[in-house]
Amino acid sequence: MTPPRLLLVDDDPGVLTQLKWALSEYELSLATDRASALDAVRRWQPPVVTLDLGLPPDPANASEGLLALSEILRAAPSTKVIVVTGNDDREVAIRAVALGAYDFYEKPVDPDVLRLIIARAQRLAALESENQQLIAAQRNACTGLIAASASMLEVCRRIERLAPTSATVLLQGESGTGKEVLARAIHEQSPRHAQAFVAINCAAIPEQLLESELFGYERGAFTGAVRQTRGKLEYADGGTLFLDEMGDLPLSLQAKLLRFMQERVIERVGGREEIAVDTRVICATHKDLRTLMAERLFREDLYYRVSELSIAIPPLRARPGDAILIARALLSRFRELYGAQVRDFSPSALAAIEAHDWPGNVRELENRVKRAVIMADHLVIEAADLELELPVANGFRTLREVRDEAEAGAIQLALAASHGQIGKAADVLGVSRPTVYHLIKKYGLH
Repeated sequence: MTPPRLLLVDDDPGVLTQLKWALSEYELSLATDRASALDAVRRWQPPVVTLDLGLPPDPANASEGLLALSEILRAAPSTKVIVVTGNDDREVAIRAVALGAYDFYEKPVDPDVLRLIIARAQRLAALESENQQLIAAQRNACTGLIAASASMLEVCRRIERLAPTSATVLLQGESGTGKEVLARAIHEQSPRHAQAFVAINCAAIPEQLLESELFGYERGAFTGAVRQTRGKLEYADGGTLFLDEMGDLPLSLQAKLLRFMQERVIERVGGREEIAVDTRVICATHKDLRTLMAERLFREDLYYRVSELSIAIPPLRARPGDAILIARALLSRFRELYGAQVRDFSPSALAAIEAHDWPGNVRELENRVKRAVIMADHLVIEAADLELELPVANGFRTLREVRDEAEAGAIQLALAASHGQIGKAADVLGVSRPTVYHLIKKYGLH
């Protein structure tokens, strides 16, 4: 198994030598200044970097190190940078974290503690990499869709099975859940992918124009019809027609659409010639078609034609974790589109995203993220930038809080198992006795 990569940036040869021995389980690369560090990041792409902020030509201050931090994160935003500061440089550490540092550590360097911080950063980087691979695989299976929740993965599995067929598909879900994205995914995975994908929104076109939009018209069919015009069904011949908001299709057109779906022929408005059309139809609606059938607003025979295969798309609030995945993908897209400097969401913003009900689903999320990217005047988007309220409880905790809790619990358990003997506890924990003393003092353990 290839050891994980780790870049050490420090201008002190003694420190680098010490860390090389202490971190022998990693594949190490060394840099002594900002230029060599940035070059190593671009060529070597290490998931984790330790960065001493006191770099030449200004080793007595943190200016060069903070500049290196900004350049590293601009070149590789997912890199976990652990900054190493001098004693009592809390203000510098805060500035580094605000710029996007994963964590900070104060000198003098304790290799055992630093090893623990690096191991956790490596683990987080590995998890994020696996998550990106999952998203990429999911995009391959369901083009354009970003999802990891079990409910949406099942939707994608169903799409993979039905896409190669010629069956008519009905997509049912709330507005903004991505019905057109899924319709395009079905088309892209079907044998018709090289032909046209044509979409029409039945609710957006007046009833008197919808018939000519769908079926086309002959010259002279009505005032203004100065030439023969093909409809959407003909334009999609050999490909796919996506009928969005199918529940708003007028009754007067339902019979004509039913005839096409049964006979696969159409007649243009004002025409008498039957035209054979080989078009696959995918329908979508946010309405309950069975309720409309009961109210005699939707034909029962047409319903069974358009719903040969039916897929229910869950709303965003019922897809745990997907809102954050989508938000991060949107952030990346809008950051590039608008040339923004925003890098990520704060933990509180992520908690707010996960807790929000998203009545407008993905469309609402897209709107909020776009607005935040454009208007934010700092590097991290907060919940207020998204105009979201923080959850009252059960929000995300910072990694430092999680780490402190885990460390305190591990030390208490080791001390109990060792009957309070510091040496034995240090052996159990795999750290030095001074490290155990330091952590006991830090967490107030006695």
